[in-house]
Amino acid sequence: MEYVYAALLLHKLAKPVDEDGIKKIVTAAGVKPDDVKVKALVSALGEVNIDEALKNASMAAVASPAATAAAPAAEAKKQEAPKEEKPAEEALEGLSSLFG
Repeated sequence: MEYVYAALLLHKLAKPVDEDGIKKIVTAAGVKPDDVKVKALVSALGEVNIDEALKNASMAAVASPAATAAAPAAEAKKQEAPKEEKPAEEALEGLSSLFG
């Protein structure tokens, strides 16, 4: 995750999101950068419009609370389904059959 944060920081500062920049930020944070992860991230971000991705992410975050608020209510409704209870007489009949 720290690699993504480094890329976002570089983008925010209008610096090129490249391997060298990400490595410098991760190193400054006190972590030894993993060259494979850095290369993979830079390669993946090469095809992404970061501004557009951030815009879409912020819209999803606004819509998300409504969707997540509905989920617990639906789950609570499932749990409230009426349980079939045996009438007391049936339960007593079953119990009496144990004793002959």
